[in-house]
Amino acid sequence: MRTGIVFLLTIFTIMDLFSQTRPADRQPVAAGRFYTSDKSTLSNQLRQLFTECKKPDKPLNTRAIISPHAGYMFSGKIAASAFSATSPDAGYKNIFLIGSSHVMAFEGASVYHTGDFITPLGRAVVNREIGEKLRKDNSVFNFPTTAHNQDHCLEVQIPFIQHYYKNTPKIVPVIIGTTNPVTIRKIAEALSPWFTAENLFIISSDFSHYPSYKDGIKTDELTATGLISGDPDRFLSGLRKNASANIPNLATSMCGWSSGLTLLYLTEGRDEFEYVKLDYCNSGDSEYGSKDEVVGYHAIAVVEKNDKKTNSGSLTISGEEKDILFSIARNTIKSTLAHKKEYIIDESIITPGLRKTLGAFVTLKINGVLRGCIGRFVSEDPLYKVVKSSAYSSAFEDPRFPALSEKEYEKTEMEITVLGPHQKIESIKEIELGRHGIYIRKGPRSGTMLPQVAIEHGWTVEEFLGYTSRDKAGIGWDGWKDAEIYIYEGKVLEENRK
Repeated sequence: MRTGIVFLLTIFTIMDLFSQTRPADRQPVAAGRFYTSDKSTLSNQLRQLFTECKKPDKPLNTRAIISPHAGYMFSGKIAASAFSATSPDAGYKNIFLIGSSHVMAFEGASVYHTGDFITPLGRAVVNREIGEKLRKDNSVFNFPTTAHNQDHCLEVQIPFIQHYYKNTPKIVPVIIGTTNPVTIRKIAEALSPWFTAENLFIISSDFSHYPSYKDGIKTDELTATGLISGDPDRFLSGLRKNASANIPNLATSMCGWSSGLTLLYLTEGRDEFEYVKLDYCNSGDSEYGSKDEVVGYHAIAVVEKNDKKTNSGSLTISGEEKDILFSIARNTIKSTLAHKKEYIIDESIITPGLRKTLGAFVTLKINGVLRGCIGRFVSEDPLYKVVKSSAYSSAFEDPRFPALSEKEYEKTEMEITVLGPHQKIESIKEIELGRHGIYIRKGPRSGTMLPQVAIEHGWTVEEFLGYTSRDKAGIGWDGWKDAEIYIYEGKVLEENRK
């Protein structure tokens, strides 16, 4: 049963991680096994799957999908449901195909860049330029393309792409070989410049492997709940809970969990996205499957919300909380200067409000002149920890200034800006000077300015956009006109010093 559903899950170690691969197209290895190798039969099968699959009730602005990669007789209808969350004439420039290795283990990711992918439906063109850039700019992608040669997880998605879209986008095939969350976050950071509306991300993964039918349904629901929460920690906690539940025959809750975690890191802290469950079944629902040992299949989409309201309630900071934040920031710098050691926070004084995952910047000035400003636009850490790390970086790691001295510290004025969730806007009329900070992103370039900056300089909205576009994002004065623009609220906290 197991061999009839998915490829062997045995993991091997790469013997030569940095060997050079010869330029060549990637030939099909799953055709005739996971799907038919006959072009006409395959086209007819795909047409039938898209006809019979469950479709969203309304059009969705989809940025990513999670689609299964088992044999089409088992999971094809669920995969078609995932693709149906996108429009066949969406006009995506690229599709990033991301899967977790079934045949090799390595501490990073491999992007196929030496040729195209071939299936019975023809050639799927690889965007080699993006592949080369990922490899050149990020050591985490410097692993050979041999990781793709015998793995089915990405190939199984490609006939769906070739059949469904009117103008087939180029593909960027990525296989992840690591289970280290720190490395996975680096992979997500490297991919984030392309996580835009013009590209689609496809996470290729099945869910539970080999529990009974009933156990599979329960396990897959818990895993999916962690995913659609959008919270990486909750997702990982769900995986651990399944693993420790002693479920008979459960080999994994999600074979591509590292790819799912990559997607969660890409959307983390971005409130404009939500995860939507589209359809579900497991292999026991197929006439070809057994209910004794099943594999689960979810179709899930990441879509942009229609709700454009800003959640300003998260920016309520009490007077007590403000004093705690400034105490943390001051003591962090003082402990480094006076004692050359890290300041340890008294966790008992930290309120629930300071444990929220919010971004923050710490600004240092001397006689009104900037002396350091570092922070995080979004963060997976609680606010009080963000303030601690930002205070240290502003004092000692801002590349524009030398490290702060003890003599300077006595004259330093401090300001903390707490940042709320950010949301994409369609019109610059939505920007309120003094209330909103702006974040501009165009391709791999991005930049932000805090809400108070526009007021301090007396800028108009257009000037605010122009300076951020030119000086922070590096895309020119008018670069914002064809870039993605986000706004966020910022609460400026001023220190009470006698």
